[in-house]
Amino acid sequence: MFALICELLSAWAIPLVLLLIPLAGYLRRVRVYEAFVEGAAEGFQTAVRIMPFLVAMLVAVGVFRASGALDDCVALLKPLLSVFGVPPELVPLALLRPLSGTGALGMTTELLASEGPDSLTGRMASTILGSTDTTFYILTVYFGAAGIRNPRYAVVVGLAGDITGFFMSIYICRLLFSP
Repeated sequence: MFALICELLSAWAIPLVLLLIPLAGYLRRVRVYEAFVEGAAEGFQTAVRIMPFLVAMLVAVGVFRASGALDDCVALLKPLLSVFGVPPELVPLALLRPLSGTGALGMTTELLASEGPDSLTGRMASTILGSTDTTFYILTVYFGAAGIRNPRYAVVVGLAGDITGFFMSIYICRLLFSP
């Protein structure tokens, strides 16, 4: 019965939100369509403003991978991370995730295809993908669009969160899914 309720809720959640938000605006006498169009115009302007930063970041990630620097970093870190019980297949994901969400998703997809989604490595990769963020992407695109030139401690805090998410994902997956 609980599974049926969850299935119904998940099937109707988005349609209900899409209905309730405009209805709430209408009841508050907000000109819903005009507000939507104004927000869409602002969103388009923001997209145009961040485009150069986005292109620069994507080119940098492409150069990092194509130059072999990613492979060199992986080779350098594998012995160290194996001491902490990190499967070697996850090292490229750990290095790429702070740079590119799309690249990390591609690596996770490759891992899931080769190792299997229910394998320990597959579960670790999926948990890492959900527990970490694209720190450099966020700093480049959003700080650049906002005109922030000095990120101060944002890089250190973001990477600390990524490192913590990475190692805790491995620890928790080992705790929950190891035989």
